[in-house]
Amino acid sequence: MTNYGTIPSSSSPGTSTKLEYISRAKERVKAGLGTRQPWKVMFNFRSFNFPGNISEAVTRARTNIAYFTMNYALVVLIILFLSLLWHPISLIVFIVMAIAWVFLYFLRDEPLVVIGRTIDDRVVLLVLGVLTIVFLLLTHVTLNVLLSLLIGVILILIHGVMRKTDDLLLDEETTGLLSTAPAAGASVGAGSTSS
Repeated sequence: MTNYGTIPSSSSPGTSTKLEYISRAKERVKAGLGTRQPWKVMFNFRSFNFPGNISEAVTRARTNIAYFTMNYALVVLIILFLSLLWHPISLIVFIVMAIAWVFLYFLRDEPLVVIGRTIDDRVVLLVLGVLTIVFLLLTHVTLNVLLSLLIGVILILIHGVMRKTDDLLLDEETTGLLSTAPAAGASVGAGSTSS
């Protein structure tokens, strides 16, 4: 009776391995969802305005798409899910593909390696997206899938163009854009000083 405040130890090894698996899964979920950007940052209404010209709109869209990739993927998947609520077979296919998305894209903390080759996240995103669309189209919900994707792309483009990028904490790992940004920034800066 002297062990009142202690945590009881499990007598069966199966229970402890299940608990370890659950705790590892929780950590992976937190880490996987941690790579997405905070929704508060994405929808900070003070950071929205019209771009000054077409080149600024394109730059904003590219930067925001690179920065909010995980968020945009979630938005498109949610729109697709909502459009399939009245099609049970398609919804089952979507749920199976969503499980593939969770394990192959959202919860991976290490690069995907296939036959000794490292697969880039953009390739995984593209392949999973194409497979999801193809499998859903095979269930005869072509119009729903196409409209959902169109709505998702329009929302992403509107957000990408309208959201300023000045307040984003950009780094090369997140966006992959900084390796080309200094050269572009130097020529823009040089052009603006001579005007």
